Amino acid sequence: MPNIKLFAGNSHPDLGKRISDRLGISLGRVVLKKFANQETCVEIGESVRGEDVYILQSGCGDINDNLMELLIMINACKIASAERVTAVIPCYPYARQDKKDKSRAPISAKLVANMLSVAGADHIITMDLHASQIQGFFDIPVDNLYAEPAVLQYIEDNIPDWRKAIIVSPDAGGAKRVTAIADRLNVGFALIHKERQKANEVARMVLVGDVKDTTAILVDDMADTCGTVCTAAEKLIEAGAAQIYAIMTHGVLSGPALQRLENSPIESVVVTNTIPQEDKMKSCSKISVIDISAILAEAIRRTHNGESVSYLFRNVPL
Repeated sequence: MPNIKLFAGNSHPDLGKRISDRLGISLGRVVLKKFANQETCVEIGESVRGEDVYILQSGCGDINDNLMELLIMINACKIASAERVTAVIPCYPYARQDKKDKSRAPISAKLVANMLSVAGADHIITMDLHASQIQGFFDIPVDNLYAEPAVLQYIEDNIPDWRKAIIVSPDAGGAKRVTAIADRLNVGFALIHKERQKANEVARMVLVGDVKDTTAILVDDMADTCGTVCTAAEKLIEAGAAQIYAIMTHGVLSGPALQRLENSPIESVVVTNTIPQEDKMKSCSKISVIDISAILAEAIRRTHNGESVSYLFRNVPL
């Protein structure tokens, strides 16, 4: 069996270090720099001939630069005769542009899938895709891991009185995710139906379900400008909720997000480290982070050894 090689791009070096420590290997040597004209330059610093290569790059920060860096790294390893190249993308870039929701709108998530395939990726490992249908944009295997087991563990360990909590989806699209968590915890759920006027602006919200005198836990796959989640929290307070927590897989937290969270009635905002959160935690005292490096490391280990990864859909690795 070929040896395993793990390389990390510039998007999330801390996660790369955590995964490599968990796997008991050192990160592969790679030089990532820019030429004077801002073109990306990648130099793989060790042989990958016949190896099983994993390249970690998340869709965050300078997304376009990081995506280009990932594509060039995949291609560099592929033409250096790597046996297999797997792209580990904790937060898939352009995931929200996954359908033609208005005239002449691009389906950019499909374009990214094509680019990854053409670059030479043989396999994709990602987490909590915005829409699971994105897996169908690829003709290569895609493992869409879930943060749900880690979220369940966090709720049980850190939220007092969680047995009397209500899991709330801030929009109808997340209803399936929320009902799955509510069923596993054996608690009730509610959802908020929102009517949007334009992107990133929420118009009117209607709560379906009863949250009076309960702990409400808002669950979503992504928190960007946090307009939806903060408006949802205010709606829950109006409906009589005693405490509000928010748990999101991908904490993009761009623009006015941190200020909105500080001013909102939410007690604690929990995100995972699919995106680096160190700077945001310094700016906003409400943010807590769930470390998902163990899930990604175990997925890499199982893929390398030819084992099933479906165990990770319901369990957190020890």
